[in-house]
Amino acid sequence: MRVARLGRGAVLGLLLAVHAVAAFEPITVGIAIGAATALTGYLSYTDLYCRFAECCREKQPLNASALKLELEEKLFGQHLATEVILKALTGFKNNKNPKKPLTLSLHGWAGTGKNFVSQIVAEHLHSKGLRSNFVHLFVSTLHFPHEQQIKLYQDQLQGWIRGNVSTCASSVFIFDEMDKLHPGVIDAIKPFLDYYEQVDGVSYRKAIFIFLSNAGGDLITKIALDFWRAGRKREDIQLKDLEPVLSVGVFNNKHSGLWHSGLIDRNLIDYFIPFLPLEYRHVKMCVRAEMRARGSAIDEDIVTRVADEMTFFPKSEKIYSDKGCKTVQSRLDFH
Repeated sequence: MRVARLGRGAVLGLLLAVHAVAAFEPITVGIAIGAATALTGYLSYTDLYCRFAECCREKQPLNASALKLELEEKLFGQHLATEVILKALTGFKNNKNPKKPLTLSLHGWAGTGKNFVSQIVAEHLHSKGLRSNFVHLFVSTLHFPHEQQIKLYQDQLQGWIRGNVSTCASSVFIFDEMDKLHPGVIDAIKPFLDYYEQVDGVSYRKAIFIFLSNAGGDLITKIALDFWRAGRKREDIQLKDLEPVLSVGVFNNKHSGLWHSGLIDRNLIDYFIPFLPLEYRHVKMCVRAEMRARGSAIDEDIVTRVADEMTFFPKSEKIYSDKGCKTVQSRLDFH
């Protein structure tokens, strides 16, 4: 009995030790877990390790129903983005042997939901989302600011992606502010997005790359406005109405980050996903969602006042919010 109690106490002590050191050093964690596993006899090393340290679960299936529900509940006015992202991710994650990484390029004006969607996607692919060791966010103006250092950035980018995919095959890479990225930088990752089984001994086929850009927002708005003026619903807009225009427009736009890029030339971007400009009703939805997120009761008077403070375009019709929902949080602070 004393031995049994001692054994249980030792296991508990080791488990606590694992929890304490998990944030510091993987080898120490491994030693502690190994000892705990030997004592318990029934917990596997991997199971126990992954309770206290983040693991790359390459074969973990995507909960498509949960992703669909969250996109439908939290992303407003973006029927195309919701549909395409859901189908693209589900198909890719269900494919046990993809021929290339999944590459998505999200386009639209600021405040339409591109960053928000990338955050949701990251959380459904890796539980810690943007805080995960396996999700990597690059911001053009922060990580690649100087035009004269393009070659350095290309080398650094290749090394960073190679190292992280070697650690976790299902790594996610998000490139924000692509419209501010110096032309040529992104072409450094072209070999990783192509149809190669391996590049220098590393397979990139299970990785996911997401580009976020304001480039093409004018093209998207023009088509959305044409539909509105013709008396057609925005929900009638289909991907085929926008994707060809987007790919050509971005390829020929010097401020897109993808200007004359080999990624487009080689058809390595799987989907160009348009984010439509938001209407007055969508802004009100954003205000209500922010109120719920703050734990506040929905006050329709405040919802209307916040929405009315936004500016809309074109000047004659005033249909679309020129900042989407981007300033909803700050404006709500005043009410």
